[in-house]
Amino acid sequence: MKTFILFLLFVSTLFATKINDVANIVGVRENQIIGYSLVVGLKKTGDGTTSKFTLQSIANMLKSMNIDMNSIDIKSKNVAAVVVTATLKPFARQGDQFDIVVSSIGDAKSLEGGTLLMTPLKGVDGKIYALAQGSVSIGGRNEKGAGSESHPTVGMVYAGGIVEREISIDLYHQEYATLSLKESNFKNSVAIQKAVNTFYSTQVAVAMDPRTIKLKRPENKSMIEFLAEVQEIDMDYNSKNKIVINERTGTIVAGIGIEVKPIILTHGDITIKINEQATPAKPAGAVIIDENLVIGLNENEIYTKEGTTTVANLVRSLQKLGATPKDVIAILQAMKSAGSISAELEVI
Repeated sequence: MKTFILFLLFVSTLFATKINDVANIVGVRENQIIGYSLVVGLKKTGDGTTSKFTLQSIANMLKSMNIDMNSIDIKSKNVAAVVVTATLKPFARQGDQFDIVVSSIGDAKSLEGGTLLMTPLKGVDGKIYALAQGSVSIGGRNEKGAGSESHPTVGMVYAGGIVEREISIDLYHQEYATLSLKESNFKNSVAIQKAVNTFYSTQVAVAMDPRTIKLKRPENKSMIEFLAEVQEIDMDYNSKNKIVINERTGTIVAGIGIEVKPIILTHGDITIKINEQATPAKPAGAVIIDENLVIGLNENEIYTKEGTTTVANLVRSLQKLGATPKDVIAILQAMKSAGSISAELEVI
């Protein structure tokens, strides 16, 4: 039986940051666009005859070029049907170029060496906002966007998209603007209101709710100048304590101070007892991590000084005693479910 005796102290996190880092301007946003097309020029790595939609698409393309051919007569494996996706940046203008992602939707083996045919890219309203075309590169991409060997059916066309229709955002003539916090928080909403009003020495900002702050443009400034200044104003930001866990990789990221209430928890052959100790015990054979953290390897216990241990030390101690990433993740999840950890637990 492994027993871990520990005490963790919550440390509130309050630091200065710029408003631009924690809040967005409502209306100034990116837009997703999507299209369907074909990648040609593949070296027999394209869709097979079982991908009927690819054959039909080839037939339709040839028909638009005054070549009438039935889809059942097409046997080429040098073509792949793909979905093209991209993000249209705010204030993008006609002629601006951007990168696009090309993903196979058939049974193609690889898009390497292929060329994307002209593809209309539409928004959620069904209107065409951009066109895409160009050589597909699968270098530097995998399912997370880096490395190509595992996902040769996903590629990029760098600077392959061209903006055709602009998304109009008229800020210059507006008298009011709205900020939206990236995470709802009453304290941060009020902190922005206070910081902006203090900066201008007048009431130009009003917190409407824990996420929304309404701004009124001063008479002696344009809206562009006003928003540029507001984004650079420093504020006292109250950060939520959070533990982020990646179950696939076993990665755990935690804040420096997390409150853990007294609890006794058993996971397999591991038992955790959270107690308070004024002075850490130092039994024979113990490993001293620092003056506030001692691991008794003989008894498989962790001794900590009251008010000094953090989640980072907890995880480090568990790993020192041989706990696997899955064990650590399960322990943290169980402690959160039992109410011993008040910090937000996010599993990705």
